[in-house]
Amino acid sequence: MKILSLLAARLAMLLHFGFLAFVLLGALLFPRWPDLLWLHLPLVCWGVLVSVMSWSCPLTTLENALLRRAGKPTYSVGFIDHYLAAQLFPKGLPRTAQIGMGGVLLLVNTGAYAWLLMQG
Repeated sequence: MKILSLLAARLAMLLHFGFLAFVLLGALLFPRWPDLLWLHLPLVCWGVLVSVMSWSCPLTTLENALLRRAGKPTYSVGFIDHYLAAQLFPKGLPRTAQIGMGGVLLLVNTGAYAWLLMQG
């Protein structure tokens, strides 16, 4: 059972990375699959809110629960803090960086959608 929990935790981690990639770059899929707009825009809003408001993502909670069930160490910081920012900010991701990430997410997607609308 522990091995299944560990595999599920790794799957949750991969899903989370996929979610982040989709939220950041999903606007680029719009020309090919315009119906994705209705999925992408709410997820961008969610991503911005999680960053700016310091909310916990359910995927982080799920991964930690599965790691705990597998008898593996969990992490108390957010997903980005744990897997990405720890390399740049060993003492923790500053609050201004979290807000900045939300701003970058908003700017990248606003710019991408504006560019796509001007093309079409």
